[in-house]
Amino acid sequence: MSERFRFRFRVRYNECDAQLVVFNARYADYVDLAMTEFMRSLGRDYKALLARGLDNQVVKMTLEWQAPARFDDVIDVHVRTLKVGNSSFTLEHELVKAEDGTTLCRAEVVYVLMTTEPFQKTTVPDDLRAALLEGAPGKISDQSGGAPAAT
Repeated sequence: MSERFRFRFRVRYNECDAQLVVFNARYADYVDLAMTEFMRSLGRDYKALLARGLDNQVVKMTLEWQAPARFDDVIDVHVRTLKVGNSSFTLEHELVKAEDGTTLCRAEVVYVLMTTEPFQKTTVPDDLRAALLEGAPGKISDQSGGAPAAT
C-alpha cells in the first residue's frame, strides 16, 4: 500500500479534559479537519464542491479508541478512501502519535454526496470518483506549528 495522505496537528489545551487527555467528542472534529484537508489535497476543496452545486453529508461515523492523546501531542491523521459507491464514499482515518507511531484512534466515515439546490443525494461525478480512488499518497498538511513533517 502506498503512503496515505497525512494531516498533522498539535493538540490544544481547550480540547482536553481536566486530566489533559483529549475529550472524546474532539475526535470527530479531528476527523472532519482531516477530511477537509484531504479533499483540498485532491483539488476538490469545499469551495470548489459548492461552486459545482455539490456538498457532502456524514451519514455514519465509527470511532475506535486504542490509546489517549494528550495536551501538546502532535498527531498525524492518515486518510485513505475505502470505497466509492454510486452516491457515497467511505474514508478511513487513522490517528497516530507522530512522536512514536502509537495508534490512538481509527475512524471510518461514510459520506453521501448531495446537490445544494435542491438538497438531495446525487451520483459521485467521474472526476471526483477518480480523485478519491487515487487518493493523495505522500501529501502532507502540517498544522502542528512545529518542524516540517518527515516523509
